[in-house]
Amino acid sequence: MPDYDYQNDDRPFSQVLDDIGVKDDPKLYLGELVNAFGERGLGAMMVFFGLINAIASPIPGSTTILGAPMVLICLQLLIRRDQLWMPKWALSSSIPRASYRSTIAKVKKPLLFVERLSKPRYRIMSSEVAEVLIGLVSTLLAVIVMLPIFGGNLFPSLFVALFGFGLMQRDGALIGAAWVGIAGFCVFVWLAWELISRLFLASADWFVHGWHWIQGLFGG
Repeated sequence: MPDYDYQNDDRPFSQVLDDIGVKDDPKLYLGELVNAFGERGLGAMMVFFGLINAIASPIPGSTTILGAPMVLICLQLLIRRDQLWMPKWALSSSIPRASYRSTIAKVKKPLLFVERLSKPRYRIMSSEVAEVLIGLVSTLLAVIVMLPIFGGNLFPSLFVALFGFGLMQRDGALIGAAWVGIAGFCVFVWLAWELISRLFLASADWFVHGWHWIQGLFGG
């Protein structure tokens, strides 16, 4: 893997993503991303992998692979690591830079919109205790992302990305929006489960009554 020497700076996150994409090397290494994000670290990688998984969620099997690094990242937030750690083999893994540019282009407009609105506020939402809670929930969301559920990991991926962006910007409003979104998602899943289970029970009852009716016709 080439030796990258990125320095921490005050560039907006969207600008960092653009600058990564314009490099000449056709391969984009994970180690390059880690170095480029610098002190943004865990939050930036949560945003990156959250968005990548959100885009890849309709593709069967893709999030099972892409969700693994997100689980590792969220676990490090949970255990309060100061710096992001990734195994050497992962840092040396790469994707085509052209694919990276295509992916970033898909999320650029909403990312810029959120970036313009974000600012440091409501610091209690990004306190040490809050980060542990975010790490715990984000780890669970990342595990859900890895499950082979068609389309079902879209929102968990976006919630992880929103948590990451809120932590990176120290924006409690974004973190709060992620918590509200998760609560709404849980309510939706519960209502959907209730509906499906009721429909299943109703179908089962109809089958039993139908079977008894058929038996009655034949004197059973």
